[in-house]
Amino acid sequence: MKALLLIAHGSRKQAANEEICRLAQQVEALGGDDYGAVVAAFLELAEPSIQQGVERCAELGATEIVAVPYFLAAGRHVAQDIPGELACARAGHPELSIELSQYVGDNEAMPDLVLRCSRQGA
Repeated sequence: MKALLLIAHGSRKQAANEEICRLAQQVEALGGDDYGAVVAAFLELAEPSIQQGVERCAELGATEIVAVPYFLAAGRHVAQDIPGELACARAGHPELSIELSQYVGDNEAMPDLVLRCSRQGA
């Protein structure tokens, strides 16, 4: 089974973390044919951590994980921290295929999304 691991930064504000968990649930409802599970995880300040998220995917029966950084720019977290965490997860779970996808802000649909958001707020 293939799982999607949605990785966000994490916040001291619990409502912000819950927002990411709701997004993961919505993605799971939309992508049911592509992914058997969608799990939210956080780089810091909140749980589940990335390692705990990988564990959860494995518990749900995943053999493949696609990790999606829910970040807008390729700063240090996207370029170094998340790949490092995933390397540790791979070492701890050699039976899993763990792939890192492009981060959300790098998606070609982003300019259109920004315009859509601006029109809704105007």
